Amino acid sequence: MFSPVESEQGFNFKPELPTSSAYYRLLKKLRRQVGHAIRDFKMIEEGDKVMVCISGGKDSYTLLDILLQFKRIAPINFDVVAVNLDQKQPGFPEDVLPRYLEENNIPYYILEKDTYSITKRLTPEGKTYCAVCSRLRRGSLYGFAQEIGATKVALGHHRDDILATFFLNLFHGGSLKAMPPKLLSSDKKNILIRPLAYVEEKDIIKYAEMRKFPIIPCNLCGSQENLQRAILNDMLRTWDKEYPKRLHSIFGALQNVSPSQLADRDLFDFEKLDSEREFDFKESCSTEGEEEGSKRINMVNLGFAAE
Repeated sequence: MFSPVESEQGFNFKPELPTSSAYYRLLKKLRRQVGHAIRDFKMIEEGDKVMVCISGGKDSYTLLDILLQFKRIAPINFDVVAVNLDQKQPGFPEDVLPRYLEENNIPYYILEKDTYSITKRLTPEGKTYCAVCSRLRRGSLYGFAQEIGATKVALGHHRDDILATFFLNLFHGGSLKAMPPKLLSSDKKNILIRPLAYVEEKDIIKYAEMRKFPIIPCNLCGSQENLQRAILNDMLRTWDKEYPKRLHSIFGALQNVSPSQLADRDLFDFEKLDSEREFDFKESCSTEGEEEGSKRINMVNLGFAAE
């Protein structure tokens, strides 16, 4: 578990940039992967105002950091603004994110809404908070994006989040779906983007450690044990250790779907196959001009000869 970086004077909100060759290799890798995702899915365009949802976790810090670097070097002009939803969780260090954002000259908003109490009240005993919490959080952030004129809402989900969601739906939801890198919200008012879609979680962990981000742990979700997603994350980490190419292959499969090879009748019209068949059955079976012998099926005796 990460914790804010401390010094003798307290939290270090603006640590010096790493200078090791390992850091620059990792930075180059992350920039390449994020750049490819942005290009492949046309996530950011000229004049966009990108609202980065930042929670204080390693993923959103990394996303914000990389997008700010792209803002400085990209051939197009776009704006980046950080937005944190203060859900009024007990013990949440309210000063950490504002201090970090201000000392690094990053424009930001803190949106204060007590979704914590609502989540606790609406979640049945014994159930996880994730569904209610995420729904309330999405509604608050999407509405605020419209208020500030954000054209894109950037979320910090990475490749492993996408895979975990895929298996969560597969094992427990009976559906083949994951998290798309780009999505139109259900109310059709917001475009959501996930620039970290190609990035592995283990690389984000390394990057966050090297950059010494002041990480804030989630005391709401993180306090609940035996979450289905946590179990799936453990499964993915085990696979990654034992079969290094497996996760790469599975993610590739999400980009290489063959609807005709599945069984979803809404996704593929199986009824039209008869009309599309090019073989003329009637002509082939016509008796005109054919010899009697051509109508017969020749049988081959496959019996073994007795010695």
